[in-house]
Amino acid sequence: MNTVSARTDAQPAVTVTGLGEMGFALADAFLDGGHRTTVWNRTPEKADRLVAKGAEWSATVRDAVAASPLVVVSVKGDATARAVLESSGDALSGRSVLNLTDGTSAEARSMAEWVEDQGAQYLHGQIMTIAPGIGGAETVIFYGGSDAVFHRFHPTLRLLGGRGTLISADAGVPALYGMAVHGTMWGALNGFLHAAALLSSEGIGVKRFLDDAGASVAALLSSLPVIADEIDRGEYATPYGALQHHRPSVEDLVRESRARNIDVEFPGYTLDLVNRAVEDGHADDSYSRLIEYFRKR
Repeated sequence: MNTVSARTDAQPAVTVTGLGEMGFALADAFLDGGHRTTVWNRTPEKADRLVAKGAEWSATVRDAVAASPLVVVSVKGDATARAVLESSGDALSGRSVLNLTDGTSAEARSMAEWVEDQGAQYLHGQIMTIAPGIGGAETVIFYGGSDAVFHRFHPTLRLLGGRGTLISADAGVPALYGMAVHGTMWGALNGFLHAAALLSSEGIGVKRFLDDAGASVAALLSSLPVIADEIDRGEYATPYGALQHHRPSVEDLVRESRARNIDVEFPGYTLDLVNRAVEDGHADDSYSRLIEYFRKR
């Protein structure tokens, strides 16, 4: 496809600052979508393939920012993102900034305030894929911040992921969404890897286990909406599957792991949470009661 000839006035010019693995993929997606794309990176040679494809190289952040109404930032860490934007000087005024740099919710909110003080509009994005997933129809990106920026550039943003959603006017919320997904992922993966260690110690194939127990594992994910509803309502009493019935199974898992020389820290932490809740009088509550033990009092 000739990306240069495919560009039209209806497709806004885009600047991408930062050409790491993710930034390169973002710029590439904009080029494939027919947008005039200006790029900047501390190491100029990282732009060579993009320039050969039709991107315009800018030697300074100021010139890169001035080249486009939409400025996309994809660098390593909030401090770097702030330094890059600060180096653009007054060129930021009147622009729309889409910051796709990882960081905390507080950092995103602080960046939004600073960008707005420069006379620009701010949108924060949390990308829920690795670089090869950019542009996929099912790729999820959580956006927070300026409604005006999201809707003005929505066709452009769809080039990055088909399931991009504006979830809040608060620029910090996308970071929290991303952390919640990752926290769930790491918890599930750690649990699965502990299970895999237990199974393989007996010579049982992990794939065979999934073939036999896949329905049970899938049912765990289907229970998340029920748990979420209990947490939102703050009501944990349940007639079935109460914490007192979880405890013996967790105790067995810890004892079995120890006997097989499998690390017990992961299931041991779960047992500690369950024990504390039961001892505090919550034996008849559902597992969702344990959220109170993740919250510091």
